[in-house]
Amino acid sequence: MRSNVSAQSGEVEVDLPPLSARSVVLSLLLGSHPPELPAKDLVRGVEPFGVGGSTVRAALSRMVAAGDLRRTDGVYRLSDRLLERRRRQDDALHPDTRAWDGDWEMAVITATGRGPAERAELRTRLSALRLAELREGVWLRPANLSRSWPVEPDAVLQHFVTRPATPPRDLAARLWPLGAWSRTARGLLARVERARTPADRFTALAAVVRHLLADPVLPAALLPADWPGQVLRTAYERYRREIAATASGPGG
Repeated sequence: MRSNVSAQSGEVEVDLPPLSARSVVLSLLLGSHPPELPAKDLVRGVEPFGVGGSTVRAALSRMVAAGDLRRTDGVYRLSDRLLERRRRQDDALHPDTRAWDGDWEMAVITATGRGPAERAELRTRLSALRLAELREGVWLRPANLSRSWPVEPDAVLQHFVTRPATPPRDLAARLWPLGAWSRTARGLLARVERARTPADRFTALAAVVRHLLADPVLPAALLPADWPGQVLRTAYERYRREIAATASGPGG
């Protein structure tokens, strides 16, 4: 997903990837509780997006072979890996926040000599915890989220609670591109409102949930005015209920 700001209007124009059978199937399953659907419901669920039944069945076969899905008695379920993706998506839609008293969480990577893959994996986990890197090996965020920390020995990662001397709003603006995130969010909302076909709306809202994964979920005191995070969540949650109802059918 790429964003460009129009020089005339200032509106962000968001370039979205094309619709695919795989992305529609995953969205239907990610939005279903439990995350499983019979093949006939998946085929019916993708029809409004202009994806034919034979294309869906071929995509389902490829996704089972790739380990994305599990199939039992004609029912398709998300794999464990994609169940973790759904957990992250649910956290993005419904972050577990708590009152902020001014404290910040700080994670310091203390290990040396780790391989590139191990370093990248730890960075990915810290980003998933919505921390941002102040400098190499030092990660911060306001202590306003309730979630578990990765189990790492002290020789690899140490976790502290601190109060930086830098003014909190200045530090937040340094750690996260808040203005860019907000502009892209508004561009996505505009795309959703302009969508005239189910496929266009689906593509825009799939990008919405991806964008929400990058929302730092900061305390209100540290956010710019008119932060669109909750508006984006409301738009996607409404749509998720719609596609879940479509997939489950009249009797679901």
